[in-house]
Amino acid sequence: MPSRRVPRPVAFWAAAVLLVLVLAASGVPSPLYRVYQEQFGFSAGVLATVFGIYAIALLAALLVVGALSDHVGRRPVIAAGMLLQVAAMVLFLLADGAGWLMAARVVQGLSVGALTGTLGAMLLDLQRRDRPLGPLLNAASPTVGLSLGAVGAGVLVEFVARPTVWVFGALTAAFALAAAAVLVLPETSPRLPGALASLRPQVHVPSTQRGPFLVALPAVVAMWSLGGLYLSLGPSLAADVFGIEDHLVGSLLILAMQGMGAVGSVTMWRVPAYTSMLSGCLVFAVGVTGTVASLLTGSVLLFFVGAVLSGFGFGSAFLGAMGTVTRGVAPGERAGLLSSIFVVGYLAFSLPAIAAGLVAGEVGLRPTAEVYGVVVIVLALVAVVGLLRRRRTERVSAAVEQAEPVAA
Repeated sequence: MPSRRVPRPVAFWAAAVLLVLVLAASGVPSPLYRVYQEQFGFSAGVLATVFGIYAIALLAALLVVGALSDHVGRRPVIAAGMLLQVAAMVLFLLADGAGWLMAARVVQGLSVGALTGTLGAMLLDLQRRDRPLGPLLNAASPTVGLSLGAVGAGVLVEFVARPTVWVFGALTAAFALAAAAVLVLPETSPRLPGALASLRPQVHVPSTQRGPFLVALPAVVAMWSLGGLYLSLGPSLAADVFGIEDHLVGSLLILAMQGMGAVGSVTMWRVPAYTSMLSGCLVFAVGVTGTVASLLTGSVLLFFVGAVLSGFGFGSAFLGAMGTVTRGVAPGERAGLLSSIFVVGYLAFSLPAIAAGLVAGEVGLRPTAEVYGVVVIVLALVAVVGLLRRRRTERVSAAVEQAEPVAA
C-alpha cells in the first residue's frame, strides 16, 4: 500500500546505498584472487578468465534485461537482482576450486547487470529537479563501491584467519536484507508496454543521444579498460614488478585509483559536463603516462601517483560523459540508455583485461601493462579531439541560428 512506502528523498538515498552495495560486492573478489590462486593453484590466465567471465555474464544481463524495468517496473527487477546476489555469495562461500569461482562470478554478473541500469534509472526518476544528483551518483557509485569492496576485503585478508567466510557470510546477510527492503521502495517507472520485446538483446541509444554517446565512447572505453586491468591484475602487477607482496597494499593500489575516481566525480559534479569530461581525459592521460613511466623506471612512488591521477581523471571524465549522454533523455528510455553505457563500459572492463592476462603469461606483466597503458592514453586523447570538434560544431550551429533571424 502507498502508506508503507518510504518518502521519495529516503528512497533516492536508499537506491544509492543499494547501488554502492552491489558494486562493492563486485569489487570484493579482486584482493582475494591471489589468495584463491595460492589455494587452488591456477595460472594468471585462469585468474583473468575468472575475472572476465563475471563481466561477460554482466553484459549478457545488460543486453537482455537492461531495459526491462522500463516496462515491468523497477521494484521487481531490483528484488530479483538482490536474490541473485544472495545466491552468488553462497556460491563464493562454498567455493573449493576455479569452477566454483566461475559459477559464483557468473551469477554475480547476471545480478549486477540487472541491477546497474535499474538502480541507476531509479536515481534519475527520484532526483530533485532543482538538485539533479542522479548523474553524479551513477558516475561515482562504481568507483566508491569498488574501492570499499576491495579495501574491505584486503583488510580482512591481512587480519582475519578465514577472510572469505567473513566477507561472503556478511554479504549474504546484507543482500537478504536488501531484498526485503525493496518492499518499502516506491515504484517509479511509467511501465511502458513491450516487456517481452525488450528482452531481445540490444543496445538501445535514443536517436537524440547518439551524437553525445559516440563522443563519449572512447573516453568510457579508456577509463574502464584501465579499471579492469587494476582490478584483475593490479595486485599481481604490484607483486611481480615492484615486489609488493602485502595483500593490503595491493588493495590500496585499487583504492588509489578507484577511490580517487570517486573524489574526481564529487569534486567536478557542479562543473559543466563538457569541462568535466575534457579535463578528466587530460588528467587521466597524464596519470597513465606516469604509470607507464613507473613500469619503465621501477619507481613505486610514481606507480601510486600515476594511479591517483588516472583515478581522478577517470571520475571526472566519466561524470562528464554521463552528464553529456543522459541530458534530456525521456523517462521511459532511461534504463535502456544507462544499460547501453554500461555495456560499453563492461566490455572495455573485461575483454582487454582477459587479453592482458593471457598475453602476460607469454611475455610478462611488465611489457603487457606498458603497451596497455599506451593504448588507453591514445583513446583518452581521441576523446579529447572528438569533444573539441563537437563543441566547435555546436558553436557554429548556434551562431548560424542566431544569424538567420537577423538576415530574414
